[in-house]
Amino acid sequence: MAPGNFTQVTEFILTGVSDRPDLQIPLFFVYLVIYGLTVAGNLSIITLTSIDFQLQTPMYFFLRHLAIINFGNSTVIAPKMLINFLVKKKTTFYYECATQLGLFLVFIVAEVFMLAVMAYDRYVAICNPLLYMVVVSRQICLLLVSLTYLYSFSTAVVTSSSVFSVSYCSSNVINHYFCDTVPLLALSCSDTYFPETVVFISAATNLVFSMTVVLISYSNIVLSILRIRPSEGRKKGFSTCTSHMMAVTVFYGTLLFMYAQPQTNHSMDTDKMASVFYTLVIPMLNPIIYSLWNKDVKAALKRFLTNPCSFK
Repeated sequence: MAPGNFTQVTEFILTGVSDRPDLQIPLFFVYLVIYGLTVAGNLSIITLTSIDFQLQTPMYFFLRHLAIINFGNSTVIAPKMLINFLVKKKTTFYYECATQLGLFLVFIVAEVFMLAVMAYDRYVAICNPLLYMVVVSRQICLLLVSLTYLYSFSTAVVTSSSVFSVSYCSSNVINHYFCDTVPLLALSCSDTYFPETVVFISAATNLVFSMTVVLISYSNIVLSILRIRPSEGRKKGFSTCTSHMMAVTVFYGTLLFMYAQPQTNHSMDTDKMASVFYTLVIPMLNPIIYSLWNKDVKAALKRFLTNPCSFK
């Protein structure tokens, strides 16, 4: 921390999603339901893809890790958020805030690259099916997932360290419902050029690279589907592709809106609503979009509910 004659901040106060007292209890129940569905959906996916022998394929291996990431991301944010709906003073200690930011960055960066990995997996499966088990072998799957987690952890350490390398002095009210980079840097009483540059370069690099992989993969998938002769086959392929692209578009769209714009253009209230999508809503929707509409997962769930002992 930079030395100075200011009183160093030891805790922050979160304004929350809304500062209206009459909305606190209704919002608490809304987000409690969202978080409950998120936990139930993602834990179901993690369990089924771990114990069902018919789901031991690369696609469901990546899906399991996406569910782990979604569960982790929402759990870093939601419990503290729910508590703050019920208390008058929404405080978070300095190191608690730093920890939340670091964990949030780990999971959000991991999700960005896991979606890219899943898009590549579908590209190989649809466009090069004969080489699928060679190109996406178990060793390659483990390598891709390990690199995703290692890179996201490294990025989180660098970014969160740069955000908390500046001084926070008099103002400690964060205009957000969790400790995020932009509202935190807005409170700093020292020069924020370096951390702002780190955040912008990191976000832009991650988004451009992962979006390039996703766009190239799905473009080739669409071209392959268009070559399918039976119209029913094309409809089925497009239905799956559309669902995936819908989730990817919402996720990347909100991240681009949040981070790939100049600091002066930020509206904190608008950013809060965008943040709700990728911290709470998307983790709830992903189990539905990626798996609960999937016949293999529904069949595995049915087998588990009818005869859970068969999975032992």
